[in-house]
Amino acid sequence: MSSFRANGRANGRANGRTHGRTNGSLPSRARGFALYVEGPRDVGLLQAWAQRVSPALAETLSEVAVILGGCQPARAAEHFRTLRERDADARALCVLDRDTEGAPRPRAVEEPGLEYFTWGRRHIESYLLVPGAIRRSLRLPDDDARVERFFREALPAGETALGAIDAKPLFAVQGELQRLLGRPVRPVHVARAMFAGEIHADVRALLARVRTGVGHE
Repeated sequence: MSSFRANGRANGRANGRTHGRTNGSLPSRARGFALYVEGPRDVGLLQAWAQRVSPALAETLSEVAVILGGCQPARAAEHFRTLRERDADARALCVLDRDTEGAPRPRAVEEPGLEYFTWGRRHIESYLLVPGAIRRSLRLPDDDARVERFFREALPAGETALGAIDAKPLFAVQGELQRLLGRPVRPVHVARAMFAGEIHADVRALLARVRTGVGHE
């Protein structure tokens, strides 16, 4: 997993510092593919979900992920051009948050071999709105109904309404869920606590595209 400096250069490329590698190159099974994401949390969440459907894919995710430091499709295109210089057959996928009112996402930059995936919900944390998984992540008893009651009373019902929620503050330190339950609710722990059947179709669609990209058919 490599990350970008503020000037747009990849740390893995600039100084050899990557997750689990020292030479900045991709392993043979995933060489020629990159997955661009906003931040380290995205990688952790995707790994947790992938672990439920394909442990091998979960391991590979950390090897192909490039952290952009925000929604930066132009940076993804810049980095991908360096990959194409070394491998004309390289492919990549850049994950973008959905447009939000008053804060449209940056426009995708067209680059041969670089594709984009835009979340159907507002952002990746929106796919953690699963009451049972939140409860299990804290090892609360099954009869503790506080989370389900909060969802019924404080959050709108239906896919369209849930997709519009800004879920990040819910999981923040001293956010609503922590105030409700008396302890931090960590997003990656919620993702790890989810059953395979609780993983949203959007997440499965992204994982399927990554699986194809890295050759895990």
